[in-house]
Amino acid sequence: MKIMVVGGTGFLGYYTVLSALKNGHTCGSLSLDDCNLEGWYPKEVDVNYGDVFELTEDELVPYFEGYEGIVYSVGPDDRITPPAPSYVFFKERLVDHCAKVLRAAERAGVKRAVVYNSYFAYFDRMMPEVEFAKKHPYIRVRVEQAKLCIEQAKNMDVMILELPYIFGSMPERTPLWKDTFLDRFANGKKTIMFPGGGTTMIAVQHVGEAGVGALMYGEHGKRYPVGEENRPFDYFLDIMMVALTGKKRKISHPPRWLLGIVGSQMRKSELKHGHEAGLNMKYTMTEIMSRNLMMTEEDMKATRDALKMTTGGLEEAIVATAKACYRNNDFK
Repeated sequence: MKIMVVGGTGFLGYYTVLSALKNGHTCGSLSLDDCNLEGWYPKEVDVNYGDVFELTEDELVPYFEGYEGIVYSVGPDDRITPPAPSYVFFKERLVDHCAKVLRAAERAGVKRAVVYNSYFAYFDRMMPEVEFAKKHPYIRVRVEQAKLCIEQAKNMDVMILELPYIFGSMPERTPLWKDTFLDRFANGKKTIMFPGGGTTMIAVQHVGEAGVGALMYGEHGKRYPVGEENRPFDYFLDIMMVALTGKKRKISHPPRWLLGIVGSQMRKSELKHGHEAGLNMKYTMTEIMSRNLMMTEEDMKATRDALKMTTGGLEEAIVATAKACYRNNDFK
C-alpha cells in the first residue's frame, strides 16, 4: 500500500513511517519543516512540507494524489494548556482541521484513513455515568473528532485508534514528558507527591504497528482501543527515577479530597491568567488520576489480534523517554 503519514516527523508519525516501511509499504510524509531530518529520517520516504492548519482543503488535495491510505497523526494532546476557552482551541485543531484533511484525501482518491485519537474517548463511551466529555473540553473534542471523521466519509474507510500513555523517544525531539511532567520532580526532594491511580500504557513502536495494521485490516467506523499493559503510575515513576538518578524515590499518594482541592486551585490559577487546560484539573485529580482508569484486557487483546500488533519493550521505552528528556544528564 502507498501510505501518506500526516505529521510524519512527529513522535507517533515517525514510528508509523518506520512500521510502514518495515512491512513493505511505500510511504510519504506531510509535516512541518521544524527539525533537521538529515541522517535520521529514512531516505526512501517522500518527504513533503506543509502546515495542515494553514493549508486549505483545495491546497491539500495534491499532496494525497496517488496514495491509497493516510494516517492522521497531528494535533495537540491533553498536556497543552491553551488560551481559554480551550474547547475552541482543541476543536479547531483536532476536529475542524482533521476533518478537512480527510475530505481532501478522499477527494484525491484515498480509500483508507486512520485517525490517532485518545483513550479518553474510550472511557467516555464505556463509563457514561462519569460524563467525561461533559466535564473536559479535550475529551469532548476527541469524541467529536471520531464522530465527524467517520460520518463525513462517503467513499473512504475511516478507523479510529484510541491511544493511552505512550512511551519512547525519537531523534531531534524532546518528549513532552519533560516540560509537562518530569521537570516538576527535578527538585532534589526525596519524596514525590503523586496520585495513586493507574493507567493503560504502550511502547510507541506498537502505536506505529497499530496505525499500519488499521489501514490494512481495520473496519470502517470502528474505534480501536490500543494498549499493552495496565499499570499503576508508580510503575513508570520508579523506572524513570532509576533511569535518571540511579535510585527510586519515595512516592506519597495524597488523599482524593486533597487532590480535588489542589486541582481546583490549579484550574482557578489557569483561568485567572486567561488559560484553560483541556482536562478540568479538579475532576482530573479526583476521577482520572486517583483511580485505575484502564482499558479492559479483553478489549486490548481484541485490538492487537485484529490489527496484528506485537507486544513488549514497555520498560525500555519508559527508560528511553526519561533519558531523552535530559540528554545532558541534568536531572537532579
